Amino acid sequence: MADPQAVIPTKTDARRHHDPSVRGFASDNYAGVHPEVLAAVALANDGHQVAYGEDAYTEHLQRVMHSHFGSSAEAFPVFNGTGANVTALQALTDRWGAVICAETAHINVDEGGAPERMGGLKLLTVPTPDGKLTPELIDRQAWGWEDEHRAMPQVVSLAQNTELGTVYTPDEIRAIVEHAHARNMKVHLDGARIANAAASLNVPMRAFTNAVGVDVISYGGTKNGMMFGEAVVVLNPDAVSHMKHLRKLSMQLASKMRFVSVQLEALLTKDLWLRNARHANAMAQRLADGVRGVDGVEILYPVQANAVFARLPHDVSVRLQKRFRFYFWDEAAGDVRWMCSFDTTEDDVDAFLQALKEEMTR
Repeated sequence: MADPQAVIPTKTDARRHHDPSVRGFASDNYAGVHPEVLAAVALANDGHQVAYGEDAYTEHLQRVMHSHFGSSAEAFPVFNGTGANVTALQALTDRWGAVICAETAHINVDEGGAPERMGGLKLLTVPTPDGKLTPELIDRQAWGWEDEHRAMPQVVSLAQNTELGTVYTPDEIRAIVEHAHARNMKVHLDGARIANAAASLNVPMRAFTNAVGVDVISYGGTKNGMMFGEAVVVLNPDAVSHMKHLRKLSMQLASKMRFVSVQLEALLTKDLWLRNARHANAMAQRLADGVRGVDGVEILYPVQANAVFARLPHDVSVRLQKRFRFYFWDEAAGDVRWMCSFDTTEDDVDAFLQALKEEMTR
């Protein structure tokens, strides 16, 4: 019988295909994986573990989630944020149900129509000045429950922090939850950057989730230092139905789930999630402080997390994009978005500010 060790290569043939010195401000998804997360993945790699979530790491993750979100919380690891949102919203709605969200919400503008096409959900959008819903704004769409000609509003979905980088206070979310529940609607929180919001508010994540009555969270880890993976965290078991089946149906059930779960464990067991978020937020504040001193550049929204939205001449942005990668938010208006991540350095920010000043004076 052949020695099984003989087929294991002693070195990798993989090669680096990018220049690691290239930095950008396009997205916190551009960042690599935090070394502590990589170490956790390597730790979980030895030996065999039961597939599809019946492994020791996914079991332990439940206890970790309890420490953050209470004893009733149950985590369902998934592959990505869109998958988390679509799976969570399906679990909260009937086939005839609709979801109220901000017009700028990620589920509306950045998920390729997945909630509608894959989840069969109707999105009822509301324009907002800063990306944040209020009870009064929700009521623009919260009506017609008995009208068979209209999709039934069943869920309010809010993002913390929002797509515009703004952050809800716990009291603001409590008011939304109480308003929604009084109308027999459930509340979903898109937490792709939930750690950044908690760091900005300087409160535990529970302060604006289970403590104020949120029913389900899409918990984000990829933007906070993970390689891949998020989790649907059910805070109110009575609000959902058939989560396990919906995760599989939505193609979000990982066979080797331990490698998602151990990354979440690495973030959440101690304070890595908070360290990473605080650093990203601090770099965004450094960037915003520097931008405020540049004539002709306007910051559009309060910088409360790790995003800076600005308006500047279009031609300047085009030239600057050749030096640092970032995206237009509204190209016609000249609006751009600059994102900071856990590995953004002060030197990165200072180099970008210097380049911005140079391009503004050309």
